[in-house]
Amino acid sequence: MLPDIRDYERLRAAFRWQIPERYNIGVDCCDRWAAVEPDRTALIELNPDWSVTPVSYGELRAQSNRLANALRRRGVGIGDRIAILLPQGRHVPIVHLAAYKLGAIAVPLAALFGADALSYRLNDCGAKALVTNAAGLAKLAQIEEPLPELDLILSSDGADGRAEGLETALEAESPDFTPVDTSRDDPALMIYTSGTTGNAKGALHGHRVMPAHLPGVEMPHEFLPQPGDLIWTPADWAWAGGLLNCLMPALHHGVPIVARPAAKFDPDEAFRLMAELGVRNSFIPPTALRMLRSVDNPRGRYDLKLRTVASGGESLGAETLAWGREKLGLTINEFYGQTECNLVLASSAALGVVKPGCIGKAVPGHDVAVIRADGSLCEPEEEGRIAVRRPDPVMFLRYWNKPEATEAKFIGDWMTTGDQGLCDAEGYFRFVGRDDDVITSSGYRIGPGEIEDCLLRHPAVSLAAVVGKPDALRTEIVKAFVVLAAGHQPSETLIAEIQGFVRQRLAAHEYPREIAFRTELPMTTTGKIIRRLLRDEAG
Repeated sequence: MLPDIRDYERLRAAFRWQIPERYNIGVDCCDRWAAVEPDRTALIELNPDWSVTPVSYGELRAQSNRLANALRRRGVGIGDRIAILLPQGRHVPIVHLAAYKLGAIAVPLAALFGADALSYRLNDCGAKALVTNAAGLAKLAQIEEPLPELDLILSSDGADGRAEGLETALEAESPDFTPVDTSRDDPALMIYTSGTTGNAKGALHGHRVMPAHLPGVEMPHEFLPQPGDLIWTPADWAWAGGLLNCLMPALHHGVPIVARPAAKFDPDEAFRLMAELGVRNSFIPPTALRMLRSVDNPRGRYDLKLRTVASGGESLGAETLAWGREKLGLTINEFYGQTECNLVLASSAALGVVKPGCIGKAVPGHDVAVIRADGSLCEPEEEGRIAVRRPDPVMFLRYWNKPEATEAKFIGDWMTTGDQGLCDAEGYFRFVGRDDDVITSSGYRIGPGEIEDCLLRHPAVSLAAVVGKPDALRTEIVKAFVVLAAGHQPSETLIAEIQGFVRQRLAAHEYPREIAFRTELPMTTTGKIIRRLLRDEAG
């Protein structure tokens, strides 16, 4: 979608949205390719024994059509919610494509969700069908609350109890199906986001959300697709980062994507995967990138062929950016967005849009600003709320059954992100922190990202998270949770050394007055540090 103009200002001026009025994600991301190149590889499944199984567009079309027929036969139709509880693998795009072609609404659910989280989401969205596996069925069995609207369960591991076998259901159906004629604004996808307060909210998106992601994917991946591109992400495909930043754009562009289900991120395994499969493009969340830093001399040990590495979901930091240049031989391009309105800011070495400590600039097609509480624009370097102006095709339609929350998301035509940041005179945005992550200490407002980035520069620190701890004198103090690098042991001497290291490089009010050593940090399925749990522990 981005024109091949290698100058940011000219590119932004030339860009125009080109999303047809009648548009269907399933047709665009599968049937369009299958009609002309049915044998073209869409997915590469990496098996437990490290053998690979390619999956073609022709196979995706036939299987998604069979599933659409099976769902329709069982009473699932336009507007019905189809929940997807599966790890990376061919069945994820098959279910998504079937849902879109059926005119239904896909509801991806993270494989690491527990029974309570699943129960809430299945009930809240009123899922009529669920496609899962044996592990998902086991979690479903733990749900005590009734799921009155859930009429159909299909399992990729075969029939079990009330669940039908997915493969058996597919075998009985025709590989031909006429997709519903959807508009770009018809509901297609609902992804749950926790937000900053209250229960998780279902962000409902129209079919337009997929093509609207393309500029934000192409910019940090430096004009994807290029000849030989092959993409992989460790992120769960249930998350917007895995689904809309990787899987669906890859299918749209005809770029093969690697599928590798993994319960826990392993740095050495990640490098091995990228080397052995010849991965050219990768989306790796910042926490996973920091874990990769524990591998010595990755280019010497692994035959990497990476062309681009993109990262987002939380602040990358200048230290990790410098590591990427030194150890990977490329610039890690950062991007920014959220489930409700994703990939609106990005950096791109190919465009010269890179500044350490900054997310990047507005992606062509998006109007992004830092605003005050009254909706007025902040001055350069003035901290405020990062916001996106509507209308914007990547923006959500609404929160599911929460009109008040939808209304509260906006100040006039600005959709607020819940993130604090600033924009400099050159148009670069810097992320300060989530509204609830910003620390108030002795009258100062402190974002955790800068302190965490500084902590990572200390040779003894492998991972770090910073939160505010309530304090009667200062309102809050800075507390750091640190995972030590190999060869270092916790001690009071090391605490003092790390404190002095940060105080010397940042400021007296920013150094961590308390440091707790941990063997690991709590993380979401998307690889973000769960600071809420650390705040609870600190408080």
